[in-house]
Amino acid sequence: MVCRKERSFSTISLFFTLFTRSYCVLGFSLFQEKASLRRTVPSQIDGVEIEVPNFDELFTRIQQVSPLARQAMQPGGPGNVRGFKGVDDTQSSSDIGQWKICEANKRRIIHQIDKIDDFQGYPCPIIRFRSSLKGPCSGKKFAEFIMNFEERKQWDLQIADVRQLYSSYDIEAANLAMGVGKYGDCSLLGLGYCKTKSNIITDGREQLTLCGIQDFPDGSSVIWGTEMEDWHNHLLPPCERRTRAKSHLFSTALIPTGPDTFDAEYVLQLEVGGKIPGFLGSPVVIETVRSLFRHASKVFQDEEIMAPYIKTEEELGEEMISQRQSLLMTP
Repeated sequence: MVCRKERSFSTISLFFTLFTRSYCVLGFSLFQEKASLRRTVPSQIDGVEIEVPNFDELFTRIQQVSPLARQAMQPGGPGNVRGFKGVDDTQSSSDIGQWKICEANKRRIIHQIDKIDDFQGYPCPIIRFRSSLKGPCSGKKFAEFIMNFEERKQWDLQIADVRQLYSSYDIEAANLAMGVGKYGDCSLLGLGYCKTKSNIITDGREQLTLCGIQDFPDGSSVIWGTEMEDWHNHLLPPCERRTRAKSHLFSTALIPTGPDTFDAEYVLQLEVGGKIPGFLGSPVVIETVRSLFRHASKVFQDEEIMAPYIKTEEELGEEMISQRQSLLMTP
């Protein structure tokens, strides 16, 4: 996990570097292919910089496909209905394509699965999963299911390796890059590596993904990720290379709906890579995500496991205010 360290003069210099560079999106990529226009934050490994994407574009795309993420980032006023009860799917943006309902069954852990076949022009669908779970709403714990190998292998039989290669040296630099408070509070930013086993359909795959967690004062969280580009391949760990799979967009939004309940919206656009067409990869993605939510449902209802992750709304707010004061008042 990311460790917080005191900001130095170099972090202040980084702030001005980040916000005096021009930045635009080329094609569908969230990263700049031209080296002189890239934005980076220092990692905890000397000499390794983590390139960051165009955060405005990243979080715009996430809000387009995830109404719960939009709720977290654009909260309404007092009395505003939260969770899926506050979602109006008829207001979906027409410029992203039409969502198709693949499954809908309120009695299941995942009670709705939707997809768009050609989001952003990639040769793989973007798939959205909706679930209402019991237990405390904890973005940190949900992220561990995906980013921690011991947790991941409990529900993902194909996983061979998951690790965080590089984490942000100073998480405050990440918050500066995002625009302080514009998209909540970034509590984790790191570059992760994932490797899967071979099976009867495909050989093993590997991924290099930038991931983060955004926290909000009401206890909501948005966990996000996007695949790094080919020019980042030098950051891959030294091992035998496998076919590259790419998560073009990943988001999980968690919204508290009561003292001990929350809604979760999991969105993934995964290009399996190789010669596997998207329509063959989708059933595998759907079944794997089902396994994740079955595991999550059990864990979130285990009071002993979840006890260290429970924070009141007041504690969350005080924690964020303290971090902001440190960020803005340090000379």
